[in-house]
Amino acid sequence: MDAPIRVHAPAAGELPLVLDSPHSGEHYPDDFDHAPPRAVVRQAEDTHVARLYACATAHGATLLEATFPRAYLDANRSLADIDPALLADGWIEPLSPSGKTAKGIGLVWRIARDGSPMYARKLARREVEARIERCWRPYHAALDALLDAAVARFGAAWHLNCHSMPAVGDANADDPGRERADFVLGDRDGTTCAPGFTDLVATTLRGFGYSVAINDPYKGVELVRRHGRPGEGRHSLQVEVKRTLYMDEATLAPHAGYARLAADLERLVAAVAAHVREECARSGAAPVA
Repeated sequence: MDAPIRVHAPAAGELPLVLDSPHSGEHYPDDFDHAPPRAVVRQAEDTHVARLYACATAHGATLLEATFPRAYLDANRSLADIDPALLADGWIEPLSPSGKTAKGIGLVWRIARDGSPMYARKLARREVEARIERCWRPYHAALDALLDAAVARFGAAWHLNCHSMPAVGDANADDPGRERADFVLGDRDGTTCAPGFTDLVATTLRGFGYSVAINDPYKGVELVRRHGRPGEGRHSLQVEVKRTLYMDEATLAPHAGYARLAADLERLVAAVAAHVREECARSGAAPVA
């Protein structure tokens, strides 16, 4: 399969600002023998998200993206978040399935977005282990390294975990049938970043005319949980954008709103970058111009 990750380095003026897109991968491995049609399986993707945030490198940020599809292996789940019903044989380590896993969308998805079984068979343990080694570990190792390097150089790091969401909650969501805000910010009830960071992003987006919800219905999952430790200067915020703002949810094709959203996301990144520069200057760890 293709390399599981891409790291896009800052074009100039490196900042301790890292964006990651764990669910926008579009390269489907040959061993992903899903039962539903590809068009159905692709509904799990955060299609176009990495492209929408590609502007970040021009503002001093680093962008990490997964190339593997979310339904094949979800980098935003813990290694214990495996559905035993998916396995043909046992798992060596203790498992701790989450509520998402109970709905069939854990580390490896058991069902597709339409509720149909993802596979016509059960998966062998070695298959899941291979996916973890090829995809999950490289993704997490890369994000660990980027954030650790930022903290080592600047004393702090800011992390935007970038996603997209269906406009209306589906049967597997915590808000089935409900129309969502344009953006949902998740800081796990104020535990993964300084309140001012969440407020900055929310206020900026509202200033562009978007509706913004906080921790409803998405609070943030594994990646912000792992990396958000504001007491240590590590600020992680999950950002969900409504898909109908920029694409047709059925076909995944961008529509006329894509250009406006891309421009607004660049303005958002610029505002976050300015905040990070100010924080670095205040601490005496000013980035190189």
